[in-house]
Amino acid sequence: MSMRAVGWARTFPVSGGVREGRRWTEQHLSQLPWYESSPDTADSIVLAVSELLTNAHLHARSDAQLVLTWDSRCVHVSVHDDTPERAPQQRAESTGALSGRGIAIVDALADSWETHEQQHGKAVTACFTPELPEPVKG
Repeated sequence: MSMRAVGWARTFPVSGGVREGRRWTEQHLSQLPWYESSPDTADSIVLAVSELLTNAHLHARSDAQLVLTWDSRCVHVSVHDDTPERAPQQRAESTGALSGRGIAIVDALADSWETHEQQHGKAVTACFTPELPEPVKG
């Protein structure tokens, strides 16, 4: 089955949304053609979703809208929150910090990421390019 583009969207509340967001993301990723052949990419996406939802909940203090889009090349992960201020920044490394590593983790895992200001808040979007399975010849 050839899949050109597909996407899913859901809002995750501040209370308990991160765990549910990880589960929801994994469930949808498992439907994609590369899922079995690129498990590291799937794990990276789930971890990035966790970090981005946590950032929206902790720093923006808002519910988070998560959109996953597969365009046959890249999985786009976009998390929108209601606060236009405080665009995420990578913090200086600190061995004693208990938080503040979310964007550094996303930066390390994603092929690219960026922040978009929107009328009511901002969205952080990251792109992940999985290794695609070899086409079956026959």
